[in-house]
Amino acid sequence: MPRPRSLRALSVGVPAGLVAVGLLAAGCQQGGDDAAAKGATTVEVSLTNDGCRPSPAKIKAGPVTFEVKNANASKVSEAELLQHGVIIGEKENLTPGLSGTFSLKLKAGKYQMYCPNAKTEHWNLQVTGSAADASQDPAVRKALAAATTGYHDYVVAEVDKLVPAAKKFTDAVRAGDVAKAKQLYSPARYHYEEVEPVAESFGNLDPDVDARANDVTDPSKWTGFHRIEKALWQDGSTKGMKPVADKLDADIAKLQKLVASAKYQPAQLANGATELLNEVASSKITGEEDRYSHTDLNDFEANVTGGRKAFELLEPALAKTHPKLAKQVSAAYRQVTDALKAHRGSYAGTHYVDYSTVTQAQRRTLTQKVDALAEPLSQVAAKVTG
Repeated sequence: MPRPRSLRALSVGVPAGLVAVGLLAAGCQQGGDDAAAKGATTVEVSLTNDGCRPSPAKIKAGPVTFEVKNANASKVSEAELLQHGVIIGEKENLTPGLSGTFSLKLKAGKYQMYCPNAKTEHWNLQVTGSAADASQDPAVRKALAAATTGYHDYVVAEVDKLVPAAKKFTDAVRAGDVAKAKQLYSPARYHYEEVEPVAESFGNLDPDVDARANDVTDPSKWTGFHRIEKALWQDGSTKGMKPVADKLDADIAKLQKLVASAKYQPAQLANGATELLNEVASSKITGEEDRYSHTDLNDFEANVTGGRKAFELLEPALAKTHPKLAKQVSAAYRQVTDALKAHRGSYAGTHYVDYSTVTQAQRRTLTQKVDALAEPLSQVAAKVTG
């Protein structure tokens, strides 16, 4: 689910040496040693209608935990850390009374804290010096290095599957075969939803591929999967969709090239897992994502699968340093997956039921399982930042 005006949280290949990013679930408040990486600098960010001044505004290079709080700001609900115009960390959906953290590792340089809609939206943050060498055990460092390599390979493999799956879908759209296109829509999206945090890091690529109607200000410029979804399910026609289908193919081909050279740090994997869970909570369980097709459960599974893969790659290292947390997250992922199994079906090319048939009580059960996973998962990024 994109925000068209900016890059998103899982930043890839930032020129100045990327930083590890760890978004925590909105409203999930961590404190003290639970939130901050060991030895991390803490930067407090208070959201107000006037701005989001970081305190302190000058820090040393190394692990950093940003504690973002919204006491009573009515116009501002997020803070984003920018470098070279790229979001490298953020906390969003913080309505008055909520707080959250994100953890990352910063190199020396100039950064900006950005809070959309504030009176002053940009605030400077300066990072100086050199980060100390990581203090992890050599076996842990080796496990984390293997995790980042494994995640790169996983993302590349999923996008390689996305390309032909999307082409089958767009071919059906161009042929005017509404029934066939409906069957191919969600299976193609599955591979995209697994790695969506990576796609969101590449400028306007994610908005072009995955924007919903309310994400665009000019309906004539709306493109991507959901534009075609509306045509298929609401309009029952592919009229005028050939240019949209062509652009979708081109955008996915662009994504394939970009992920080939992307590099990651351990906390990015944890952040990606949390971001995918945020996607589930904010748009899948609510039914907003696939509002025309009601194929939300397939997207739900894809988000969970992608997040779980990132966590499982980190798990060998986390099990050495924080075994209790590793077991807790693993068990919570199993519970979410088990809860999904209750809704198996064969609707619209998926192996789930039409989401509009899922009752509010059943949705609450899914929400409870997601919430139970969100809290421990939100701690992982800080634990692997070092």
